[in-house]
Amino acid sequence: MIVSEIFRSLQGEGRNQGRACTFIRLAGCNLRCAWCDTSYAWEGGMRMSVAEVLDRVWLLNGKQICITGGEPLLQRDEVAGLLEKFDRHGYTVEIETNGTQDFRDMQAFASICMDVKCPSSGEQSDLSLLPFISQRDCVKFVVADENDFLYARAVMARYDIRGEVIITPVEGSDYRAIADYIVGENLPVRFQLQLHKILGMK
Repeated sequence: MIVSEIFRSLQGEGRNQGRACTFIRLAGCNLRCAWCDTSYAWEGGMRMSVAEVLDRVWLLNGKQICITGGEPLLQRDEVAGLLEKFDRHGYTVEIETNGTQDFRDMQAFASICMDVKCPSSGEQSDLSLLPFISQRDCVKFVVADENDFLYARAVMARYDIRGEVIITPVEGSDYRAIADYIVGENLPVRFQLQLHKILGMK
């Protein structure tokens, strides 16, 4: 598999926000979101075997794993092999995906955090995947403005999303305005700022 980086940090967003976590960031992405903060992972990276990734993770310690990108499910065969190993050794795994790749075959081994792309990103997710989000998964909308918020609200009205829904402002956007939208519309979502950025962590 092609790996951009493997590191320890706090999970900055999603259902596991605030938990110590080992991140496996895979290289390569099929989208080019306007506000992407990991564009260095769009290409490049180093080739590692599943065994080499497991060895690196073991040395870093900790049983909470996040497989992210880029878009990790572009390397789905390698990810599937990794998940089987993690499951055998008692790890808890979350996959962060941009919602363009089918994740159903991964759900037996990992929870899913589907990042539904809003208009400001310049990209689109496959909304037909939303019915397959389970209660142990989550859906995240990264919003920059009112237009993004209205889009997120429309998607939530159209689809019965069983997992937790999270609204995260784009870094530098008007956080208070987005929080006010949520309160004003009484949306059943969790508002999250990106904790790792507040703390100056990777």
